[in-house]
Amino acid sequence: MPFALSPERDRELDEILKRYPTKMAACIPALHLCQDQNGWISEEVIAWVSNRLDLPPAHVKGVVTFYTLFNQHPVGKHQLWVCRTLPCALRGAGEVLEHCEKRLGIKPGETTADGKITLRTAECLASCGTAPMIQVDKEYYENLTLEQVDRILDKLQS
Repeated sequence: MPFALSPERDRELDEILKRYPTKMAACIPALHLCQDQNGWISEEVIAWVSNRLDLPPAHVKGVVTFYTLFNQHPVGKHQLWVCRTLPCALRGAGEVLEHCEKRLGIKPGETTADGKITLRTAECLASCGTAPMIQVDKEYYENLTLEQVDRILDKLQS
């Protein structure tokens, strides 16, 4: 079945398009809407956005492959990002990542067998003063200890 936005999201896209000077400028917000609905950006989504915004498919694909915030493959119900930039690394991000890998039985870029969690790393999550930190979906957890990480993982796995 070909991809299409829900009627509600399609109306939201219409509103977005009114705010931008060109359809090309709305490519990222359009992709976000599609990913919110589909969970990831498939080739069908790329084709749909290309057609809807009158853009070459190569342009849309270029946007998707450039930004790490777009999922190019199916992901888990939750995405857990571990920041690994220098401030986080100096304050224990490596240990947080290693702990998550052991607890979840996966490496960054992989999804748990039950489909609940995809583990990711990020170059910066803009919370340097509260390192180490992780982002789960759209929520930040800062100044973490491994015990706090365990509580977060317990909640995600339940």
